[in-house]
This record gives sequence, structure tokens and C-alpha cells, in this order.
Amino acid sequence: MGKDLKNWNPEDPAQWEATGKVIAARNLWISIPALLCGFAVWLYWGIITVQMINLDYGFTQAELFTLTAIAGLSGATLRIPSTFFIRLAGGRNTIFLTTALLLIPSAGTAVILQNPDAPLWQFQLMALLSGFGGGNFASSMSNISFFFPKKVQGYSLGMNAGLGNFGVTTMQILIPLVMTVGMFGGTSLVLQNTSGTLIGRIPAGTETFLHNAGFIWVAILIPVVIATWVGMNNIRDEYVSPNIGSPIAAFAKIIGMLAIGLVMAAAGLWLMLPENAGGSGWNVSKWLVLPGVVAATVFALKLIPGPIHDSLERQYKIFNNKHTWAMTVIYTMTFGSFIGFSAAFGLAIKVIFGFQHIMVDGVMTHTTVNADGPSALMFAWTGPFIGALIRPVGGMIADKLGGALVTQIVSVVMVVAAIGVALCMKLAYGSETPEEFFIPFLILFLILFAATGIGNGSTFRTIAVVFDREQTGPVLGWASAIAAYGAFIIPQVLGEQIRATTPEIALYGFAVFYGVCIVLNWWFYLRPGAYVKNP
Repeated sequence: MGKDLKNWNPEDPAQWEATGKVIAARNLWISIPALLCGFAVWLYWGIITVQMINLDYGFTQAELFTLTAIAGLSGATLRIPSTFFIRLAGGRNTIFLTTALLLIPSAGTAVILQNPDAPLWQFQLMALLSGFGGGNFASSMSNISFFFPKKVQGYSLGMNAGLGNFGVTTMQILIPLVMTVGMFGGTSLVLQNTSGTLIGRIPAGTETFLHNAGFIWVAILIPVVIATWVGMNNIRDEYVSPNIGSPIAAFAKIIGMLAIGLVMAAAGLWLMLPENAGGSGWNVSKWLVLPGVVAATVFALKLIPGPIHDSLERQYKIFNNKHTWAMTVIYTMTFGSFIGFSAAFGLAIKVIFGFQHIMVDGVMTHTTVNADGPSALMFAWTGPFIGALIRPVGGMIADKLGGALVTQIVSVVMVVAAIGVALCMKLAYGSETPEEFFIPFLILFLILFAATGIGNGSTFRTIAVVFDREQTGPVLGWASAIAAYGAFIIPQVLGEQIRATTPEIALYGFAVFYGVCIVLNWWFYLRPGAYVKNP
């Protein structure tokens, strides 16, 4: 319990059966709740912002969309340094510290939510620090990849990612419930609009404790942080974490590299955001800024001198492998879609179906509250729930049928579902009774979420087979880092298209991207003479 491991070889059947299976399982089952909390804190702005509208905090919809986008970009950027933590700092040290850091945005968010007059920049700062939770996925997946043999990588990584992703669903169910009770004290606020929970509507005029959205994670995180330190292990072998030093030295490496990621994310956000939202006002295109943030982060990390530089040089060899780039794009299709839709789903339901879209003096308006509209908080959890629940299943199917084949099938499903969702959005956003289109919208979106989950599980299998055991972890971390920008891009693109009154255009664009991934997956892994046949 908690000791460092040496001569770890899960591919040795005798060692695996004697001691390896138990140790690996213990690390996995501690890793899962830690990752679950990371996802919850990273993406809880998608639920908090819905309730901020219902409580009339005084921010515009565009300003609230910046909070989900900031958290998305921050979390994605922090995955870049997190990709390399395990070799530099060890699995136990990394998971302990990165989970403990979640206490900062959780407590900070709880405090500022008690003041509806707090300036936007305070919420934006907490959204930026919520990115700690997003970054944790890269290090968590990299760490777990070293504990299990290749024959069950689809299952083990699918379990870690799938159940870890339940943080999104858990958060979407738990936060609306705990907001109804003054369990952590503090001053209540009064709903200005109808809200809801998993079990029903909450009428306007009801007392609400929105700050519980932060405090509940402080309460959950404390025992989880303790468990990571007591029950997890560092693997001190050459191909995993050979020279991590003391825990204090390991923590210093992690904090320094995370600081670089935060600075780069903040710089990118400043370039993109309008002046009234704390940005430069230059409105630099995200399609220019995001590659710049990625490149600048990778380059800045490489400038760190000493052993960190030497370790990163070794791990950066993944960038010389064409499969790294192919799998990054394919992985982005699955996980990037899942995480982006998870961040935007609740707010999209609120904006598209929670208001009537009616002509006033010859102009289409979208500000009249729809009394018959569905409650976003009653349904926002359903998509992430299905996408996360089915991910281990995708991994297990891929272990039997091959990762690339499963990915190809779900890619086609994603194209069809995305086009269907787009059509429903178009009809709803031009209707006085948008709720008439909600059921087909919801069903098609749930199919889309399920496909992303199965496909994400199958990509774990493909990566584990294509790469050797030293590169599998860093590739998983890198691919997940790039894919995580979906948590920024999708809310941003969807928000832009909603403001342009054409939300369907966003989904059509995603469908085109999925089509490109179908071709790429076929070329690399399914065509006759493929580089690696159906890994």
C-alpha cells in the first residue's frame, strides 16, 4: 500500500496472477474516483451557468458561454504538461497532487457564487483554475496504462476513462440536488425562472444555495485525496518513472509545468476574448490561437533545463511517429465530441428550447421564456451518462473485434446522428413551440453520445496495440490533450452559431469532421495494406 514498485511487468503471466492483478486493480479503483472529481470540477460550469441565468446574476448569455469555454481551454492546455508527469514525478505523486489542487477552484467557486454582484473576472479565474480537473485525465490515463497487460488495455483504460467520465454525469445530477438544501450554510438566492433537478421542476421564487455547487466537491475530494496517497503506487522502472526523486521534488516539477500551461492558456484566452469580457478586444480567431497555444506550451516545456529537459526529449519522440498524429485526430473525434457536447448540452437545451422563437415587428426574437420548455437540468446529465457508461463496453468489444473496425462503425453513426441533431435544432430555433422538436433532438443526441463513448473505448485499444509500452502512456496523454480542446471549441462554435441564429451549422461542421476521420481511420488501419491492420 503506497510503496514504490520495482521490476513491474504486467506482461509476465506469473507475476500478474501472483501480485500484479491485485495491485493494478487497487490503483485503478482509486484512480477512478479521483478522475471523476476532476471531470466534475472541470465541467461544472455547464450546470452552474444555467442556474446563474435562472438566478439572474446579470451576465449575458455570451458572457456565461465564456466560462465554459475558459474552463475547456484551460483543461485541454493543462493536459499537455500532464501528459509527461508520470515519468517525471511518478503515478502516486502525480495523482495525489493533481487531485488535491482541485480543492482550490472548488472552494473558490463556492465563495464567489455567494455574491451575485461579483465581477465577471472572478468567475473567469475560477473557470481557469477548474482546468486542473481537465488536465488530470492525461496523467491518469498514462498512469493506468502502465499497470495492465496489453490484452486488457481496452477494458482497463475504458473503465478508468468511462467511470472517471461519470464525474460529468454525477456533477450534473448532484449539483442541482444539493442546491436545494442549505447543507453548507451561507445565504440563499431566489430563483427568478423555473429550474429543475433529476426528479422534477423547481418553481420560480424557490430558495437556492448555488454555492453548494463548489462546497460539495470540497467535501468529496478530501477522502479521495487521502486515498490516493495511502493506496496508490509509483512504478520506479526505467520505462515508467526511473528518477522521480522525493515527493517534494516531484510536486515542484508538477506545479512548475502546470504554471506554464496556465500562463499559455490565459494568454490564448486574452487574445480571443472581447474587451468587455476581460480580453484584448482583438478577437483573434480561435483557429489561429489554439494551435499557437499548443505549440507555445510544448516549446516552453522543452526549455526547462536539467533532468526534466532530458526526460521530455525522450518522451517527445512520440511526435516522430505518424501514428501519433493519426490517432490524435481520430481520438479527437470521439473524446473531443464527448467532452465538448457534455460542456454545452445543458446550456444548448436552455437556450434553444427554453425560449420561444417568435417574430416581433418583422424581426425573429429569442428572448421570450417558453413556459412549456424542458428543464435543462432535468436532461443535461443523460448524454454524458450514456457516453461514459458505454465506454468500457466499447473497449471490451474492441478487444475482441479490433479497435479500428469498431471506430469505423461508430464514426458512420456519428455522421448520421449529427446531421439529425442539426435538423432538429434548425426547426426548433425557428419555432414558437420549440418543445415539439425536443424528443427527437434528445434521442439523436443520446445516440451521438453513445457513439462517442463506444468509439473512445475502441481508440484506447488501438493506441495500446500500435505503440510500445513506453510510448502508449504519453500518446494517450497527448491525444487526450488535443481532444480536450473540444470542451472549448464546441461550446464556442455552438454559442457563435446560436447568436447567428443558425445553430444547425455547428452540427453540420462536426459531421464533416467525422467524415474526414472515417477516411483517415480506413487509410491507416482498415484498407488492404494498412500500416497496422485493425489494431
